[in-house]
Amino acid sequence: MQSSSPVFALSDAFTTDYASVAPVAASIAGLPGRTSAWDDYSPDGATAVLKLCTDYRRRLSALAPEPSSREGLAHQVLADFLDERIAFFESSDNLIDLNNIESPAQHVRTVFDVMDTRAVEDWEAIAQRLSALEGAYANYRSALSLGLARGLSASKRQVAAVIEQMEVHASADSSYADLLRQFDAAKLNAGSLRAALERGVETAKRCAAEFAAYLREYEPRATARDAVLEERYARSVRRFLGTDLDLEATYRWGFEEIRAIGAEMEKTARQVEPQRAASKHLVQEVIQALQSDVSRQIFDREVFLAEVRARQEQALDDLSGTHFDIPEKIRRVDVKLGPKGGPIGAYYVPPNEDFSRPGTIYYSPAEGAPYVLFSEITTAYHEGFPGHHLQCGLQVHFAESLSRFHRLFVVSSGYAEGWALYAESLMAELGYYERPEYLLGMHMAKMFRACRVVADIGAHLELKIPSDFDFHPGETWSWALVAELLQTKALMPSSFAESEATRYLGWPAQAISYKVGERTILELREELRSHKDFTLRAFHEAVLSTGSVGLDVLKGHVRQRFARG
Repeated sequence: MQSSSPVFALSDAFTTDYASVAPVAASIAGLPGRTSAWDDYSPDGATAVLKLCTDYRRRLSALAPEPSSREGLAHQVLADFLDERIAFFESSDNLIDLNNIESPAQHVRTVFDVMDTRAVEDWEAIAQRLSALEGAYANYRSALSLGLARGLSASKRQVAAVIEQMEVHASADSSYADLLRQFDAAKLNAGSLRAALERGVETAKRCAAEFAAYLREYEPRATARDAVLEERYARSVRRFLGTDLDLEATYRWGFEEIRAIGAEMEKTARQVEPQRAASKHLVQEVIQALQSDVSRQIFDREVFLAEVRARQEQALDDLSGTHFDIPEKIRRVDVKLGPKGGPIGAYYVPPNEDFSRPGTIYYSPAEGAPYVLFSEITTAYHEGFPGHHLQCGLQVHFAESLSRFHRLFVVSSGYAEGWALYAESLMAELGYYERPEYLLGMHMAKMFRACRVVADIGAHLELKIPSDFDFHPGETWSWALVAELLQTKALMPSSFAESEATRYLGWPAQAISYKVGERTILELREELRSHKDFTLRAFHEAVLSTGSVGLDVLKGHVRQRFARG
């Protein structure tokens, strides 16, 4: 089917051409090719990518497949991606692409976590990529400097956060040195390759130090304003959610969710510790008791990772063939610690095309802090199975129905994070939070995501907090208020809350994709529940078979799937 389809053929051609100009994204996707090269982050590099995307958009516009067909889906996916990339460069967002979590400043380190390391030639590519870092940083600096010349800049807060990250990468504790330890553990007979890797690691550390120095000179000219305001925020909503939102209505809905989830937390906290039921601060007291209980704390990172792996294996065994059809090749999920120097939290990296690199959950804990299991169970289901690992693994697997470009390059945050948050709730429906404190941990995560909705929209649009909300009513959102909200309502530790507040302000609209995406999936499920062919398994199959798509596309294709019967 694909070989005879002009849309699939065009998507395949774009996959090859895009991988050539975006080798870092290609490495993350697990594609072979320019594995030792870097994206050209310079203004000239941006012009080349923009030209490529504009040319393919023109060629795609000449094709008009049936919208409800697989060709129609491939057309919509490629069109949405190209439109987003074109808007990104035409709006000069590449000249201010600097934040604490997802920008070239992080890609120059995290790409090494996903590169193949099985053979000598893989390590040669790593050594070559390390040695070429100086050029990558130089190109990146040229883009940021052009932004300054045009009166555009990242915010001082994001600059300061990246300086801190670069200082870690440049230090004696640099996570680049992990590459040497991995190479030694591989015990490859590679002659002088060890020395080349050592030189590459030293180059990486020096480049990080030089970039930190550059950013110290950049910072005085950076904007003090954290908010991106409505025009850029609306563009980011379209990028991350694949839909348009009534932002004021969504902002109000976020407060409704905070109140509803708060009531569920109260109810569950009474189940955890009935003796505290009369307390005015029941939820806070119960969570503090759980967090401070030494018997629940896990300081040994390997013990914690083993617990997460066991949860993944159990869920995969139980739900395969009942609620999901799970191909054998995605029944493996790895769990690792993330590199030092990044933001605190957990994230997932999908498998590569031939599944030789498994889907992997990375955990980045706060330095010296223990893991407390009651609040981590829900994260395991979110990042792994049946969350990101199932959704992303199936997307890579669907070679017969999704275009290669769709399978390897496309991640729509509203769909991906919406599904992962839905997966957390689904596991509660199916009884996998076997202790009430685990369910409380899930509600904490829900509260956290609801707080993101009001904080992200409120801070970027510089809105006032409603007068009837019991948190700084009438005040205008700021970084400090976002961090305080996460501590007081979501009960996050201060270090995590502050890291998250910085993340939201540097990555507009991504943070709202979790709850808005979950809402879309739940509303679709409720809408279709009365259909004669509805079962949970059929609904899950319809949602997952689309691959990662914008929320507007998701709704259209799931409805069509049930309409066809």
